[in-house]
Amino acid sequence: MPTLQPLVAAFAPIWILTAIGYLVGRTGLLGAPAEQVLSRFVFHVAMPAALFTMVARTPLGAFANSSMVAFVAGTVIASGLGLAAGRWLFGREPADQAISGMAAGYVNSGNLGIPVAVQVLGDASFVAPVLLFQVLVVTPIVLSALDAGTGTTRSAAARVRRAVLLPLRNPIILGAGLGALLSATGLHLPAVLGHSFDLLGAAAVPTALVTLGMSLHGRRAAPVTGLTAETGVAVAIKTVVQPLTALAVGSLLLHLPPHQLLAVVLLSALPTAQNVFTYAREYNRNTALARESVLGSTLLSMATLSTIAWSLGGH
Repeated sequence: MPTLQPLVAAFAPIWILTAIGYLVGRTGLLGAPAEQVLSRFVFHVAMPAALFTMVARTPLGAFANSSMVAFVAGTVIASGLGLAAGRWLFGREPADQAISGMAAGYVNSGNLGIPVAVQVLGDASFVAPVLLFQVLVVTPIVLSALDAGTGTTRSAAARVRRAVLLPLRNPIILGAGLGALLSATGLHLPAVLGHSFDLLGAAAVPTALVTLGMSLHGRRAAPVTGLTAETGVAVAIKTVVQPLTALAVGSLLLHLPPHQLLAVVLLSALPTAQNVFTYAREYNRNTALARESVLGSTLLSMATLSTIAWSLGGH
């Protein structure tokens, strides 16, 4: 039976860095504009560098495994339910519906998925196709929706132009796309450039977590019937519906072997990624839902991940 210590060790940095960010915001150490500046640094500089190096070094053939069908099914169902809840239950605008869908179905596969996979599965290779799917498929779709929902153009031709030019205007997609190009061609960056991008990309996760913590300072509590209910729906979909969907598809339809089934359900149960908050902040959307979904799902996933690891036989 797996112990809780590996999971606690994987989660501890998230809480510590978020707490540091809260203290920085509370003390005003970096000044009033710091949250916005750091958020833009993550979105425009550090995160593109991290995604570029990660995708460039991951074979695109990692997509070709049956367990990804179960993960994709869970993501599609969870994201669709989150979007539907944002639209029909809470009356959100189209751009905020994209944030609702992402909050319900976009897993923290990077800074949490990798250490959890190493500790519970003994192998981080299961995370690679999940990262690729989210970066190369889910993220462009969501960012396209955000871009369309927040743009000022109205004509169909203008919207098409915006969609076509999005990779050139969005650093997240551009970084991932260039990484995919290098992976597909087998090219490698010179060692000096590769190391420089590694150093820059390493700043993405900690800076995003510190920024998340800074955003918590000075926020007023939401009304019980408003954002709290919306957050509860998103967190419930993320921590319960998404892994259960992956479990059903993986076991009943695909008949995955035990270790693959454990891997896909465990990764599907990861909490909402802090990238959702970064994107919401960048596009001036519903940052409260994104922020509270990240925190709420991260807290609850301690229990759900432990239960999955115990019940499906993690070591």
